[in-house]
Amino acid sequence: MNLQSEIAYYSEIRIADKARLMASFLAELTGEARATYGAAQESVHDGAHLRFVNEMCNRVCKLIEQYLGDDKTRPSDDVVLRMLLSPRADKVAERMIHNAYRRALQNFERYDTTVFMNS
Repeated sequence: MNLQSEIAYYSEIRIADKARLMASFLAELTGEARATYGAAQESVHDGAHLRFVNEMCNRVCKLIEQYLGDDKTRPSDDVVLRMLLSPRADKVAERMIHNAYRRALQNFERYDTTVFMNS
């Protein structure tokens, strides 16, 4: 994944589409987090990565709120994508993010425009 080309692509899409892409990313990321669960309902065998996913979800949820509220203090596009896609010392966490982002982007490209009825 080329970080600069991802930043360029993300910077060109509309705010509503950024929010939609990030919401799709969150759904995919929570799917990645399922690998941290243990066999029993109350057990977690990889708490560190579950915590990592939880923190990322918190940040991205706030970002989506900022997009939808047209908050001008939101982080810039390059900061958002660097937070998500920059190399990490923890390669498992990096793989979780990249897998989720790749799947969200593939789904997003299938529906590459957002159409609002009566707009």
